[in-house]
Amino acid sequence: MGASAATGMQMVAARPCIPACQRMLGSRSVVSAFGRALSTRTGFASCVKTASAGPLISVSRKRFAVRAMSQGAVQGLPIDLRGKRAFIAGVADDNGYGWAIAKALAAAGAEILVGTWVPALNIFETSLRRGKFDESRKLPDGSLMEITKVYPLDAVFDSLEDVPEDVKANKRYAGSSKWTVKEVAETVKDDFGSIDILVHSLANGPEVTKPLLETSRSGYLAAVSASSYSFISSLQHFLPIMNPGGASISLTYIASERTIPGYGGGMSSAKAALESDTRVLAFEAGRKGKIRVNTISAGPLGSRAAKAIGFIEKMIEYSYVNAPLQKELLAEEVGNAAAFLVSPLASAITGSTVYVDNGLNTMALAVDSPTLST
Repeated sequence: MGASAATGMQMVAARPCIPACQRMLGSRSVVSAFGRALSTRTGFASCVKTASAGPLISVSRKRFAVRAMSQGAVQGLPIDLRGKRAFIAGVADDNGYGWAIAKALAAAGAEILVGTWVPALNIFETSLRRGKFDESRKLPDGSLMEITKVYPLDAVFDSLEDVPEDVKANKRYAGSSKWTVKEVAETVKDDFGSIDILVHSLANGPEVTKPLLETSRSGYLAAVSASSYSFISSLQHFLPIMNPGGASISLTYIASERTIPGYGGGMSSAKAALESDTRVLAFEAGRKGKIRVNTISAGPLGSRAAKAIGFIEKMIEYSYVNAPLQKELLAEEVGNAAAFLVSPLASAITGSTVYVDNGLNTMALAVDSPTLST
């Protein structure tokens, strides 16, 4: 996860383990031999230091299998995604959560494919080609994140038949083809055969600045379509090419369950739907394709997309002042959590909403409320 993806998480013994070892093995002499085996064969520290009190039990009579997660120079519990292929939908610049997730997965060894909103495709690819993202492409080992292929994508449309004529004729879509969800999944299959990881990192609410009471039906449905149903559609079309044991994640926000004045246009409803869908999809995709489905409830980030809300800086300040962990939330922290959730280390986690927000979701009262100072 970030730097941890390269170095692994260190495992530290927190208390002496002689009593447990003795109960398991029944002899101080065997405990000594077991400890030496651990320290010399796996690199883990010996759990005991004691004198031999009797003859060793013959290896032919009793064998002890010692398993270690890593036998190489790097010790600990690394996130290893080598040999895995990830498709991240919703990457259009280098400062959002989608980019941070792509970097974390790349640092863990995954091959990266991205889907970029069609009107932003040209600028994104040009910036990549000219090296404008090189500094932010740097991984913990000093290398640059490689994006194997960038696909044009508009996740609002499932298939070409769903695209209105005015969109097809729009000059911002000129020069691009096969950008509906179904077409992109088919193209990825033709190019690579399969994927292991699907990331949904996109949302849009055309009336996000309007209170819910002033939101139109079309604006509300557009928010749900782009921000939650697009995840269902993506998983629906990519599931057939996902390898069993794979994982999918999306991004949600605390407005799904708490009122955030100003976060309107149906976006709070869309996020609530996304979290509910995560639980249902976890069951369906788990049974049908052995795929895990989770969502990350991320705290506020000053990305270009978030600035459309209009008061993102105030949201960030509020979070800093009131969250249990009084620090800036970094995009890479969300990326690290995503890398864990799609890795084998999280093989029993599915249908969950995982909060990565410095703990802000736990607070029921703002500590900077004026009523607390009166």
